[in-house]
Amino acid sequence: MIGASRGIGAQVVSQALSAGHQLTAMARHTEGMSATACLRLVQADVRDGTAVLAAMDGQDAVVMTVACRSSLRPVSLFSEGTRQVLRAMQAHGVRQLVCVTGIGAGDSYHHGGFVYDRLVLPLLLRTMYADKNRQEALLRAADCDWVIVRPGFLTNGPLTCRYAVHTDLTGVQAGRISRADVAHFILTQLETMRYRHMTPLITGCKG
Repeated sequence: MIGASRGIGAQVVSQALSAGHQLTAMARHTEGMSATACLRLVQADVRDGTAVLAAMDGQDAVVMTVACRSSLRPVSLFSEGTRQVLRAMQAHGVRQLVCVTGIGAGDSYHHGGFVYDRLVLPLLLRTMYADKNRQEALLRAADCDWVIVRPGFLTNGPLTCRYAVHTDLTGVQAGRISRADVAHFILTQLETMRYRHMTPLITGCKG
């Protein structure tokens, strides 16, 4: 679990442990996290190839939910980190990878609504999503079983296990979805790989 300290990653860790899984959690900042018999902590940056290679030993699958602050400067965290993860997976024979990018990556561009598509994304998130697109290109070319998850607008709402999954984006506009529900979808993919080699957009159900 790469990017495990907060947000979706922290939800994945919590739900996976509750389900009885054993995890290795990697994060740049592990303060507030506690190792247990089922949870191994690795404090490292995903761009540190040596650390990623060591952490990958003995793993069955990888979840990647790396995030960074928005910046107008060029961003390379997502693509550089993904290169290191894919190299380590290949070295250790790990096949499964579920990676979160976001609404606005790839063909989900123009599916966020007027304000997000015309103002937020091009003015505030342009460099971040340019690198997320590079990240997605690396994943698509990788020799592994990947799923790229593109959540809608994230909230701290409860786990509902009710959300819409879109692979055909015709007429679709992303809505809100809780980080807990995104984590639930990720863990479901690790079990089923139903959306193998696909880029589902997930959003909460209304009503």
